Amino acid sequence: MFAGYDSRDIVANLGEIFTYDASEPMLFSSGTFWALFLVFIPVYALLKKRMWQMTGFVVAFSFYFYYKSSGLFVVLLAATSVFDWTLSRLMVRTERRALRRLCVALSLMTSLGILAYFKYANFFMWNLSAMVGSNFQPLDLILPVGISFYTFQSVSYIIDVYKGRVKPTATWLEYAFFLSFFPALVAGPIVRADYFLPQIRANHRAVKAEIYMGFWLVILGVVKKAIIADYIAGYNDMVFDAPGAYHGFEALMGIIGYTMQIYCDFSGYSDMAIGIALIMGFKLAPNFNFPYKSRNLTDFWRRWHISLSTWLRDYVYIPLGGNRHGTARTYVNNFATMLIGGLWHGAAWKFIFWGAMHGAGLAVHKASKPLMERLGDSFAIKVFSWLLTITVVALLWVFFRAASFGDSVKIISSVFDGFSLAYALPFAAARTLWLVMLLLIVAAHCLPTRFWDKAAATFVRSPWLVKLVVFLVVVQLVVELRGEDVAPFIYFQF
Repeated sequence: MFAGYDSRDIVANLGEIFTYDASEPMLFSSGTFWALFLVFIPVYALLKKRMWQMTGFVVAFSFYFYYKSSGLFVVLLAATSVFDWTLSRLMVRTERRALRRLCVALSLMTSLGILAYFKYANFFMWNLSAMVGSNFQPLDLILPVGISFYTFQSVSYIIDVYKGRVKPTATWLEYAFFLSFFPALVAGPIVRADYFLPQIRANHRAVKAEIYMGFWLVILGVVKKAIIADYIAGYNDMVFDAPGAYHGFEALMGIIGYTMQIYCDFSGYSDMAIGIALIMGFKLAPNFNFPYKSRNLTDFWRRWHISLSTWLRDYVYIPLGGNRHGTARTYVNNFATMLIGGLWHGAAWKFIFWGAMHGAGLAVHKASKPLMERLGDSFAIKVFSWLLTITVVALLWVFFRAASFGDSVKIISSVFDGFSLAYALPFAAARTLWLVMLLLIVAAHCLPTRFWDKAAATFVRSPWLVKLVVFLVVVQLVVELRGEDVAPFIYFQF
């Protein structure tokens, strides 16, 4: 017996570490993950020079991480990896085009079929029952965490192997490393085989500057997610959970707040994922580039969720014909691509509408280019373009967040119902810190990119004591501002 604990306490604590708890999935922003990562990283460093031992250890940890995030659905991830790897090896062993196409078809039907079952079965069956007037009872389905992300990775890998863009991995272990790499597994960025597989084979050991840069990105991600996003979510949730119950100014603040929340939440996760990978010696592509600076929707999608937008471009938009078949076809391809992007985010009409409106917005922007060129690029035009873009983006985020299409309409309508600036001062007095956090995100977008590059470089060069102080300050802020529970990342549900 030690310090009040007996063997049963120790066994119980170990059981919590190695068993899945649906109420507490593994999150980058949780203390449990970082405690485990501190155990993981020295073992990883010791095995780094032993390629296959290191690969096996990372795959094992990634599967464990996914088990702690999604329970027994880890079996589905493992089965997907085995099936797709087997088909990829079969493709390179035959020159028969029909057999190669059959392998691709089997992989796509299996991966997309599993995704469709878990994510869209109830949606399609509910709509079908509504059309025929039957009484539909929803299936008891739980969406596996991150299935949309690793499915897209699986699809792109099989297509790239078929087209000869990448060589298939020689072993299942190497492919499992790519598909299950835990920093990017449950919420991206979506990893592409042609970018990541060479890094596995190179087995690069991170130098000191890369480790510190990874540490900087992790701290930045924690600030965005665990401090800003989680704090401002409190008020936003009240507005969205009671559509139509708030006056115009309050509803508008909720819309603006969610616009900032989803950016901080998702880009914060991406920063942490990229930072953890960099500490391990792997580079993941940037996923966000100050999207709210955009002056049109085309630029917005070059800056927001970059790994998804480039995936949709390469595997949906271009195969549909891209811009190669005339103006009208280009608009249709844009619209169809964003429609698929909306459906990827969720099985609901509000997501389809969200994607459709972004697709229509992309078409409108392309159609208005001749007019914009004639108007020039004056300061007034820049301000108007930015204001129009951010307004469209923010209003469409309402459909993304609200519980239903009808609730979205209620919330937007309430902005124009009794809107009065008289609420501004009382709101500011009551929610001063909330407004300060919003202004921090606005300021971050206003500063030039080179400022953040210099800030990162300064942190990397700073003495270890400065790094420690920055880390402790961030930890203290998290402790002071956190709620009772660790809030899940928004994109976990996709």
